[in-house]
Amino acid sequence: MNLMPKLILFLFTNLLIEGSLSAQNNWAPLFNKKDLSGWKANDPSKFKVEKGILIGFQNDGKGADLRTEKSYSDFELRFTYKMKWPGNSGIWFRNLYQFDLLDMKPMTLTGAFYYPKCPSTFVWTNKDESIEKKNGWNDGQIFACENRIAFWLNGKKLGDETLDPSLHRMLEEGNIGIQVHGGDAFKGMQVSISLIEIREIEPGSEPSPPPVVD
Repeated sequence: MNLMPKLILFLFTNLLIEGSLSAQNNWAPLFNKKDLSGWKANDPSKFKVEKGILIGFQNDGKGADLRTEKSYSDFELRFTYKMKWPGNSGIWFRNLYQFDLLDMKPMTLTGAFYYPKCPSTFVWTNKDESIEKKNGWNDGQIFACENRIAFWLNGKKLGDETLDPSLHRMLEEGNIGIQVHGGDAFKGMQVSISLIEIREIEPGSEPSPPPVVD
C-alpha cells in the first residue's frame, strides 16, 4: 500500500489548520492591565488604571484623548467596555475615525461610525437599543482594511462599507485612541475598558467572525 499520498494529505491538512489557528491567535493586547505604557494622553489626569481596568472620566466639563504611541493601518480591533451614563465616548482609529459610544436618541446609539466633518455627521448609525447592555460590559469590534470599514457590537454587525473617496475623508493610518468627550452635560461620565487588542492584517483580508456573545 502506498502511504505517500495519505502522508502528504495529512501534512497539508495540518499546515492549513496551523495557519488558521495562527491567524486566529495573533491578537496583540494594547493594554497591559497594569499601567498606560504605550499610550499618551493630552490630559493624563483624566485616565487611570484600577484593578486591571483602564478608565477614562471627566468631572469638569473638559474632554481628553488617550492614544497609542504606535500607528496602525489595516487591522482588526476588539475591545470590551462599560459606560457610566450619561456619557459620550468612542474608540478612535486612523486618528479621526471613531466607533462612537454614546446615547443620542433618536439620532443614534453606540456603534455609529463618526469622523469630524463627515457630510452626513455619521457614515452609519445604530438605532437598535437591544444590542447594547446599558449597565454592563459590551464587546465591540472594528475592521479597517484599505477603504473598507466594518463595526460589530456584541456580535451584531452594525455597518460594513467601502468608503467612496468622492464622499468621505480617506484616512489610511493613525493611532488607536479612547475619547472622553467634553461638555457639562457629560460631567461624571466614565468609560471603562477591560480589554483592547489588535490584529494587523494584509490588504484584501476578510473580517474575523466576532466572538460569540452570551
